Amino acid sequence: MIDAAIHHPTRLTVAAFLSACDEAEFAAVRSACQVSDSVLSKVAAALEEVGYLAIRKGYVGKRPRTWLSLTPTGRQALDRHIAALQKIATTAREAGARAQADLADRSTPQHSDDAADREPS
Repeated sequence: MIDAAIHHPTRLTVAAFLSACDEAEFAAVRSACQVSDSVLSKVAAALEEVGYLAIRKGYVGKRPRTWLSLTPTGRQALDRHIAALQKIATTAREAGARAQADLADRSTPQHSDDAADREPS
């Protein structure tokens, strides 16, 4: 089933990125997903609200840092969402292939043996 919480392309990109690591620094996610700080903050907050993302704040030296990670629930939701998208794509491709085959069948002239079709004179 399509998951509305991660269906938006930016949310899906962030979730997919985080699915490949245990945890990532905010700046690394922002850079890899090619979004601004404000967009990533909104996406992170939305995914955290539904329990798909964990946000951890801390310091490196005296500098504040934020780390993001996909929760187990978020990983399961991403897997289900990707499977649903794959099912949609597969079903659509199969339907397209059937439509193409039907079109080819209808547009191919039926050949008959002219001599066999003529009535005897």
